[in-house]
Amino acid sequence: MDINGAHAVASILKKILDWKVLLDLAYLLSNMKAFLCLGFLLCLYLVSEAKVYTQCELYRIFKETGLAGYHGYSAANWICLAYYESRYNTEAVNNNGPSRDYGIFQINSKWWCNDGKTAGAVDACHISCQSLLNDNIYDDIECAKRVVRDPNGISAWVAWRNHCKGHDLSRFTAGC
Repeated sequence: MDINGAHAVASILKKILDWKVLLDLAYLLSNMKAFLCLGFLLCLYLVSEAKVYTQCELYRIFKETGLAGYHGYSAANWICLAYYESRYNTEAVNNNGPSRDYGIFQINSKWWCNDGKTAGAVDACHISCQSLLNDNIYDDIECAKRVVRDPNGISAWVAWRNHCKGHDLSRFTAGC
């Protein structure tokens, strides 16, 4: 084999090796991308994760936001309501016939929030139902205040009528 033939073979081998290196690098990068994407999704999940509050956390927040005592309903009434509606879980969603109930207070998509799925929704709180599913309950509280200003008041919540109305609610704020 002459020198030109050797250079040709060397050139071909170099190209083959370059392609192998490039393929190995591409494979490595694709795995790193997948790993980075997975890490990013995990971080996103952890940041937006729902919260299950304690009674005393809710008591403090309800006092701070003025929900405790709002329209004559004590913090214990609101804590009782949140317990029986969602077990204090901000991520709770339940079907309610053709509509759904969202968040710690189980705000209904027919009347109070917009989920983009409920036909004829009123959206009286002017809020996305999805925004009621995170650990920030300040927007939930504002919507609950709107609900309680309606003629039905806190009786709009069946759980409150069935489990809280007329009952001793002191256990919901005991120790707080």
